[in-house]
Amino acid sequence: MVAGPTVSIVIPAFNEESTIRACVLAAIEQTEPADEIIVVDNRSTDATAAIVRAMQREHPQAPLLLLSQDAEQGLIPTRNLGLDAASGEVLGRIDADTVLEPDWVEQVRRIFTDPSVDAATGPMIYYDMPLRRWGHRADDALRKAVHRLARDFHYIFGSNMALRASAWREIRPHVCRDLADEMHEDIDLSIHLHARGHTAVYRSTMVAGMSARRLDDNPRDYYSYVMRWERTYAAHGIDDAKLRAPMWVFSAIYPLLKGVRWSAKRRHQRVLR
Repeated sequence: MVAGPTVSIVIPAFNEESTIRACVLAAIEQTEPADEIIVVDNRSTDATAAIVRAMQREHPQAPLLLLSQDAEQGLIPTRNLGLDAASGEVLGRIDADTVLEPDWVEQVRRIFTDPSVDAATGPMIYYDMPLRRWGHRADDALRKAVHRLARDFHYIFGSNMALRASAWREIRPHVCRDLADEMHEDIDLSIHLHARGHTAVYRSTMVAGMSARRLDDNPRDYYSYVMRWERTYAAHGIDDAKLRAPMWVFSAIYPLLKGVRWSAKRRHQRVLR
């Protein structure tokens, strides 16, 4: 077992009955167990909370907690409640459709044994796309390139991120509420960490799976989502061309990935006939 800090995993969730079980199960079934797994339900109207409660009964040994954030609708207040409630020295934050690789907690503990690291992120495997391992290598290469282009500014991505509880407490009063829901909340976190001198690192060993369901959006909605980068920078008064690299990358690869996903779905439909 890797000696290292205690790790909490926070999972905000809204109407995620189709994904929450796989997400939580992957968080439980780690080579090194997390010290705490917190699902924060945000006014779900489906079976999300019931599924988590059933998993608490199925896995009584797991440190699985279910909290409710009913005060308002939104990812940011739901994320904040979970991070505030977590007791770990390192706070992992993933999405409700994230499926962690089995050694994720082990890798996070290893990364944070370095006291200079305040936050970390890593690559994704798109588990509902074809050629998943090839996609993982491509995603890793793209994210590394984005980090190199950004130079001293480093991103943490909400589907696969962790930060020290001490860093969270320092930036907590400053993170943006984004009432208009126009920004990338994880880029907002990255900006506030960077502004206060916290070191964020990218590590290829910190791997998580996520759905490519964003590609099912129509082009207008997808590009509006990508433009959240621009709106996040504008809200912070940042005008730096190199920080637009992720926006350019995700815009450029959309037609290719959309085509791959469409072709895979067509093949799947033919198999089912």
